[in-house]
Amino acid sequence: MINSFALHVPDAELEPEPLDPEQIVSGAPEVTGKVVWESADGRRLRGIWQITPGVVTDTEADEMFVVLSGRATVAFDDGTVLEVGPGDLAVLREGDRTTWTVHETLRKVYAIDLGPDPDADR
Repeated sequence: MINSFALHVPDAELEPEPLDPEQIVSGAPEVTGKVVWESADGRRLRGIWQITPGVVTDTEADEMFVVLSGRATVAFDDGTVLEVGPGDLAVLREGDRTTWTVHETLRKVYAIDLGPDPDADR
């Protein structure tokens, strides 16, 4: 297992990650991504994610991300609105329901923590 590495994120090749059609509100957004590191138990992920313009809904994981390029408005069901663009760091709380309006193709690097495995004690 490789634990230390460097990756030039703007040029990283990403793989298609098709959206559930029920998530698409408008437009024809396409998602690509790449997990660059995963913990042995699969509960912690580090990676790159990209989405083209459009509007989609999501239920968030416990995530911290930094936008490298592009712009989006992230609206939360509780009324909170985040405007994110290059250089912005954002933190999302697990379970938050969001609507992403992607104005320009957005590429971000992320760290997701899925929390304890609910089946670990079984």
